Amino acid sequence: MKKILTFDEINRLAKKLADYVSPNTVVALIGDLGTGKTTFTKTFAKAFGIEDNLKSPTFNYVLEYLDGRLPLYHFDVYRLGSPEEIYEIGYEDYINNEGVALIEWANIIESELPKKYIKIEFEYALDKEYQEVRSISLEYIGDKEKEEEMLKYVDFSN
Repeated sequence: MKKILTFDEINRLAKKLADYVSPNTVVALIGDLGTGKTTFTKTFAKAFGIEDNLKSPTFNYVLEYLDGRLPLYHFDVYRLGSPEEIYEIGYEDYINNEGVALIEWANIIESELPKKYIKIEFEYALDKEYQEVRSISLEYIGDKEKEEEMLKYVDFSN
C-alpha cells in the first residue's frame, strides 16, 4: 500500500513499526539518497529503546545495538559490489539471531532477502501546497495475512 506522508507522519510510522516488529523481522528500506531511510531508522531505534545515537553504518555495513527491547542490526549495503557480498559480514547470523534487521538500500540485496520481510519504499513527493513530503509504500512481503495485521497496527490501511 502506498501513501503520501509528512515527516511527522513518517516518524509516527517508525515508532509504531518499532512496537510491532518481533524477533527475526527484517525491514528492507528502499529509496534514493536523502529520501529519509536513515532518519526513519533513527526514529525507529529510539522508539525501540536504543539509547545510543544511531550512526549510518556505510563504512561498516552493519552496526549492532543490543540495548533495545530486542537486538537491532542496522545494515547499510550501499557500497556492496554484488548481493552475494552480504554473506561475507555474517548476514545469515544477523537475520536469524532473534533480533530485528533494518537494511538501508535493501534493493541492492533484494535477491538475498528472506522469503518474508517488511518492505518500505521512500520516494520524493510534494503535497498540494508544494511542501516536500514523501510517498511511502509499505508491504509485508511473503505473507498477506501478516501484511493486513501490520497495516492495521501501524494505521497505514485505508
